[in-house]
Amino acid sequence: MEKVRTFIQNHTEWFTILGLCILFYFLFFHNIWSYALMDVDESRYVSMSKDMFNTKDFLTLYLNKEFFFEKPPLYFWSECFSFALFGKVTEATARFPVALYGTLSCFMIYFLGRKVISRTFGVVSSLILATSLEFLILAKFAILDIVVASCVTFSLCFGIFTYYVKEQNKKYMWWLFYIFSGLAVMAKGIPGFVIPFGSMFFISIYSKKFKEIFKPQYFLIGLILFFGITLPWHIVMLNMHDPLFFNEYIMKHHVARFLGSGELGRQQPFYFYLLTILWGFFPWIVSTLVVFIRKLIKRDFCFRGMNDTNRLMVFAGISAIFILLFFSSSKTKLITYILPIYPMLAILGGLIWTNYIEKGEYSRWINKTVYFIGTIFILASIITIFTPLFLPEQLNADILPAKPLCVTLLFLTGIITIAFCKREKYFGIFSTYVLFMTFLSAFGTGIFFNIDYKFGQDDLMRFAQIAKEQNKTITCYKFTHKYSLIYYRDGSEPIVYGGNFTIDDLKRELAKKNNFVIIKKKQIDDEIKKINYDVIDEGRRYILISANNN
Repeated sequence: MEKVRTFIQNHTEWFTILGLCILFYFLFFHNIWSYALMDVDESRYVSMSKDMFNTKDFLTLYLNKEFFFEKPPLYFWSECFSFALFGKVTEATARFPVALYGTLSCFMIYFLGRKVISRTFGVVSSLILATSLEFLILAKFAILDIVVASCVTFSLCFGIFTYYVKEQNKKYMWWLFYIFSGLAVMAKGIPGFVIPFGSMFFISIYSKKFKEIFKPQYFLIGLILFFGITLPWHIVMLNMHDPLFFNEYIMKHHVARFLGSGELGRQQPFYFYLLTILWGFFPWIVSTLVVFIRKLIKRDFCFRGMNDTNRLMVFAGISAIFILLFFSSSKTKLITYILPIYPMLAILGGLIWTNYIEKGEYSRWINKTVYFIGTIFILASIITIFTPLFLPEQLNADILPAKPLCVTLLFLTGIITIAFCKREKYFGIFSTYVLFMTFLSAFGTGIFFNIDYKFGQDDLMRFAQIAKEQNKTITCYKFTHKYSLIYYRDGSEPIVYGGNFTIDDLKRELAKKNNFVIIKKKQIDDEIKKINYDVIDEGRRYILISANNN
């Protein structure tokens, strides 16, 4: 036994990485094959990646057989690499790259935290990031936001590393900063360079090292690397598709998106992302907010002595504030855009929880959040048991598969965290939260997705399969953006999305040879009932029809 203990102590780093790998597998990879692609963005982006993989055209993006100039191609290249690696296109191979990006981001935070403060801090920070609700969801969801968030995280971390490495190694950190900033641009355009460059600008101003940025060995070589990554594809696309590419990609989907064009929609108030973080940083947001408010009341935000720990907190805070202000100032907002902020919040939350675990710092206030969350969990588990008493029968039947897991996890987490809190076992509280999110992710994600499908997507996927088997084309009457039809139909003909169709358009589509029409059941009025058609299949929300041949 003593030899085993000695062996572990001599190889602590390897066992730490192994333990994180096991947790990250269950958090990000386990069961990613067990649920279908989700409308809207997941089925859209994977369909495009599938087309790229099959056609071997790795430059121009297509959606539903039409040009798609909204995004750069890094995400789609990652998807194609996964398809080639595993030799097939499936839900699992589509989600593998995003799960890998999420895992690598967490390890980046671990290595930064271990280098600057301690191994414990690195572990705590990386696990806080991995178990933050929005980051965790999107790292199992095959869309491109986790790709840009991961590249931005690497870029920012290497930029911060320049303050903690030896002078002769600084150039490598700066070069990696520029490389990953370039990759971030290739993932999502403008935010890919604005976030890391803007953050490092203000960090350098604060640290009084602004001039250092422009040292030729950092700046000039860095720009060569940055433009070497970003320019070739953009130049090729401008040459191939000008002026369409310029008008669509640059003006509409970058300039107009930031300024808030009415054509794009998605306009939200300035405080939108503050509300998003309140649930997106769960379960760590409550303790972080309580400590923040406590420090605000005591005016305890001035760091006495700029040691490594304090500098890292300032750098993470500057980056988090810049990211929040950058996305909040844009008129066009989606909840996924704010994803790059979570690694920085994880660093800030990591210090709070590391000091809480090791020193009991702010235990009085954090303990109150533990009691609060634990009580809410216990009450929620009890309420979930009695949902048949107050939920509609159909809705209760829909959520039934998730009830055993939710009731068990909520009740046990509530009881265990309160018990640990009473005994001042702070590491036990942290571990329980991590395990709660791990079990929820590993065994609950598929259940929750399948519940969501019942509200219409199940119909569409089944209709797509029927159309595929019968070699029929599909028209959508008065709705758009249901891209699961493209992925699961998998045909050579595009799906016709008739968002503005009239009755005459419906008649025309029904008259097409070998064509199915999908209609929302609530849209079937007396005028449509007068049309002579056959019902092929009927779902909960949609109905599949074709022309009556009799």
